[in-house]
Amino acid sequence: GLSHAVLKVFVQLYKQGLIYRDKRLVNWDPKLQTAVSDLEVEPKEQKGKMWHLRYPVEGQTAEYITVATTRPETMLGDTAVAVHPDDERYKHMIGKSVSLPIVGRLIPIVADEYSDPEKGSGAVKITPAHDFNDFEVGKRHNLPMINIMDTQGRLNESVPESYRGLTREEARKKILIELEEMDAIAEVEDIKHTVPYSQRSGVIIEPYLTDQWYCDAATLAKPAIEAVEKGETVFVPKSWENTYFEWMRNIQPWCISRQLWWGHQIPAWYDADGNVFVAESEEEAQKEAGAGKKITRDPDVLDTWFSSALWPFSTLGWPDNSAEAQKMLAKYYPGDVLVTAFDIIFFWVARMMMMGIHIMGEVPFKTVYIHALVRDASGQKMSKSKGNVMDPLELIDEYGADALRFTLTAMAAQGR
Repeated sequence: GLSHAVLKVFVQLYKQGLIYRDKRLVNWDPKLQTAVSDLEVEPKEQKGKMWHLRYPVEGQTAEYITVATTRPETMLGDTAVAVHPDDERYKHMIGKSVSLPIVGRLIPIVADEYSDPEKGSGAVKITPAHDFNDFEVGKRHNLPMINIMDTQGRLNESVPESYRGLTREEARKKILIELEEMDAIAEVEDIKHTVPYSQRSGVIIEPYLTDQWYCDAATLAKPAIEAVEKGETVFVPKSWENTYFEWMRNIQPWCISRQLWWGHQIPAWYDADGNVFVAESEEEAQKEAGAGKKITRDPDVLDTWFSSALWPFSTLGWPDNSAEAQKMLAKYYPGDVLVTAFDIIFFWVARMMMMGIHIMGEVPFKTVYIHALVRDASGQKMSKSKGNVMDPLELIDEYGADALRFTLTAMAAQGR
């Protein structure tokens, strides 16, 4: 059934080069110890501090570069300082090195347009393994990527011994004391800034360098964008097409693996040398690996939205070739109308469009009707994780199914 559809699509996309394994930065939840999607990260504005730190220039007496950070604990993973190539203040320093306080590691001063001469000192500390922008700078300059934390958000073996095992918060306090003693703190500012939190666990997200499975969403998005541009699928109200286009035209590789114990397990097996064999069954993977070779299945599971993306055709019997399944598909695919709320245009609608067109060759639905969110008495979105949902079966018992249907239909207003 649905599990077969998931396996078949994963293997097909892998063989087409549209699913691959890569080491990239992900949003990591240290409490749940899993990667989470960008869409499951909740940015919150809060009060914080900006620390301006002095990094001494190697071979120069009393010459420093000042960098600013809201997360001083990440300096243990710095591998460069970046300055803008046209910034006259630093042109003479490009190519030189600074000595990283506490660690003592020499790191280069690189020229990169990511640095903004108008912002702060114009110099930026680069921590490729713990910041998404820094990761891109690191790739451009072939910098080492030093992951300083473990899966629980505690500092690992790559940092000085006295810091190992500390939480992010404990490490920050200890670093600030040491930097103060070294006279390496130039200034401390009180600021308001945006901090990313996990919607599921409520803890602060850590950008984390790890091996994950990815889907080439940019390639899959192109025909899905064209389908809406041509009117093959229409959004009602039409203004929501802008939301769809904004996300699809700027789409990033889709991290589809999760380190959870519940879900569709990824159909990939490894031998002792780390070679990967992707197949619909262990028997097929064993044939690929060769008889007698020990293989172990990848423990990770798929992002729940991967299987949800197949819903328009997997629920109709695909990929079963029976006459009944073929009849169901011919009759009900594509569907006429999808009715959903605006908050899952990215999560669900866009991904159903991508998978439907790629696997079935046509759009999964002709019209997407977007309604407002169902909210509680305080105006909060109803959500299982918030515990503010109402059981529809209880409402049906009290008022009857038709009364509930009528109420929801009458209140399914367009808007937010």
